[in-house]
Amino acid sequence: MNKDEALKKLQLNELEILKTIAALCDEHGIAWFIDAGTLLGAARHQGFIPWDDDIDIAMLRSDFDRFIEVARGHLPDGYSLHTFGNTPGFAGMFAKVYRDGTVFATRETQEAGCDQGIFVDIFPYDFLEPDERIEAKQRRTAKLWQSASYLWHSKTIVVPHGGGLGRIEAVGCRAVHYLVKGIFSREGIKRRFDRAIVRRELHPDDVVLELAWPNVQGYRVGDLLPVSTLSFEGIDLPVPREWERYLVQMYGDWKKLPEPENRRTHLPLLLRFPDGTSWSSE
Repeated sequence: MNKDEALKKLQLNELEILKTIAALCDEHGIAWFIDAGTLLGAARHQGFIPWDDDIDIAMLRSDFDRFIEVARGHLPDGYSLHTFGNTPGFAGMFAKVYRDGTVFATRETQEAGCDQGIFVDIFPYDFLEPDERIEAKQRRTAKLWQSASYLWHSKTIVVPHGGGLGRIEAVGCRAVHYLVKGIFSREGIKRRFDRAIVRRELHPDDVVLELAWPNVQGYRVGDLLPVSTLSFEGIDLPVPREWERYLVQMYGDWKKLPEPENRRTHLPLLLRFPDGTSWSSE
């Protein structure tokens, strides 16, 4: 199996997980929508971005909490819910649904001792305080402690630069890993991240953000819900109500394809599929 075949097979497995999540949400009245690069793929390619290797969906915090409760006992056989709280080595402050019996192993997950399967990511959107100073503190808190969690779990982190600067960043991450692990407990990091979360009834003009990835401006609840729909791999899926505004805010000129050298597929070290076939980058 070559890399292109592995990517296509990975995408098909992720699509099966997505269908399973969608059915569970529909059954229990949980509002959700495709997010980030998955939404970009639906709008620009009517499916996966050809070189993309994951699926992201999102929910408001209240729906996310309900989903976690429902998914614990009602996912069909062959699928399982994974969070910081129920999975050793899981560093993200969000959730994943795995396809059981599969492997999606990265250097980070191996170092963290996280037996990760092929997955779909599920992100909660949380309320942002209208006061700019308090909002800035929310963002700083969330970003600091999500980063600390990744560094606590693994000394190998994907760094933003290449070349010499990237090597310096990688060495710095290794040093910080040992520092963070020596000072903080895993549970203490989670408690500190949770200080950024405000649970309250939301209104259409309230602004929300994925606090696990607080690197963009927030979105009005009324721009996200009630959802619209777009086609993704031949399936109509829920998308933010003002999905074009969402994409402009996140990507700018989202219709423009990146240069060929920037169309990168980040397959893991090892993939193992439900039929027992596998692909390795090593």
